[in-house]
Amino acid sequence: MRVTAAPGLQVPKEGRPRAYITDAAFIDVPDSAYYRRLVACGDLVEPDSAKTAAKSTKKGGE
Repeated sequence: MRVTAAPGLQVPKEGRPRAYITDAAFIDVPDSAYYRRLVACGDLVEPDSAKTAAKSTKKGGE
């Protein structure tokens, strides 16, 4: 699965607590319970979610 961190966050990678996922770019991670939990709580964002969030933010700012 492809994810990026929510804007302004650094999220530790599974099994590598000193390596972080940032909001700089999307990366591939395993489809595990750890990453699914982070997506569900909003700390990580999948590409489809990022497009939806950008559109809703754009509409709210107009």
